[in-house]
Amino acid sequence: MTRALPRPHRDDVRIAVGGLLGGVLLWLLGIHPRVPSNPLVLWSAPWAPLVPLALTAACEPLRRIRPRLGLAVGTLALTLDTMTLGSIVTVVLYTDLMYAAVLYGTASSARRIPWITGLLTVLGGVVPAALWRDPQALLIGVGVGVVALAPAATGWVVRNHRDAAEAARLRAEQTALLAEMDRAQAVTAERARMARELHDMVANHLSAIAIHSTAALSLDDPGTSRDALGVIRENSVAGLAEMRRLIGILRDSSGDLEPAATPTLDGLATLVEGARANGLDVRLQDGHGRVPAPVELAAYRIVQESLTNALKHAAPGPVRVTLGQTDGALRVEVTSPYRPGDTPRAPGSGSGLTGMRERATLLGGTFAAGAKAGLWTVRATFPLTESETEARPQAHAQTQAQGDPT
Repeated sequence: MTRALPRPHRDDVRIAVGGLLGGVLLWLLGIHPRVPSNPLVLWSAPWAPLVPLALTAACEPLRRIRPRLGLAVGTLALTLDTMTLGSIVTVVLYTDLMYAAVLYGTASSARRIPWITGLLTVLGGVVPAALWRDPQALLIGVGVGVVALAPAATGWVVRNHRDAAEAARLRAEQTALLAEMDRAQAVTAERARMARELHDMVANHLSAIAIHSTAALSLDDPGTSRDALGVIRENSVAGLAEMRRLIGILRDSSGDLEPAATPTLDGLATLVEGARANGLDVRLQDGHGRVPAPVELAAYRIVQESLTNALKHAAPGPVRVTLGQTDGALRVEVTSPYRPGDTPRAPGSGSGLTGMRERATLLGGTFAAGAKAGLWTVRATFPLTESETEARPQAHAQTQAQGDPT
């Protein structure tokens, strides 16, 4: 099956028609570059110049779709034109075919044609001058340079500028695409961060509210109900304040509102006291030293979420929170009693362990959570070097989860 020849460009067709009509007009006016007595004129018939003119004009529609074929036929037509009285239009059309062969042809053709035409220009001037021993023979080389080398060199320059412009356009598109990908990743990362912060700030208060409201509804004891309602009010007010602060920051487009102070590990004692007020038997063993701010926030949130999970899921018994620094790393461990099959005292979203795992991974640390020997244990390890804690998350972060009770 033969491949159909592409349709020529409309401008190329116009060039062919215009050139042909112009050449015919000059022929009718008797304007020719050579006279019949010229020794190069081997075909002196008056209509002879019209043949190479028609061939060259017929090659113009091929200048974009088949540039090498057009140049080859045009070269034959130009050679034939030198044997007749000639036509200036034939020469002009041939220079356009040479220019188009370099501009629209293959890369190899674009490299070779200027070298070939340059070599022909030199030979066309030197060889006749040496054979005829006449300096005027150098004008032959000049003519070859004007007809062949000049349009080829022009096509080469234009092609280089076009390729450079195309490369710049592609780079701009790639830069815009990368910028859009970075923007999308930044939005996704910010959404995940806000989801973690919202969950960690509010889940503890809402869990306490759910548990104590259940106790107030199930026990017919005015004193117990009053205590439960007090805890419910305290947690609801605190949760509502944190929600309003977070919503205000999100809605503030000017950036004038200050975010809440970032929690630090120095606030663990207060966090533990709050858990005790909600009914947990919490024991804290804190052995941490100087810790980078990102690690402090992540460790605090992991302890906070672990205590929230213990409030919702743990069996009766002590909950232990242990922090320590060894080998340039902060280790956090929270253990709570665990009985398989126990019904949660408050519903969970299932995102608690996911958020803790993400916090550890973002700082290049490790995270593990699971049940063993009647205890649910959460362990997280954070490197304390600034280069690691401020780096983006890497694939070497290890995670392990055996069930998610949240």
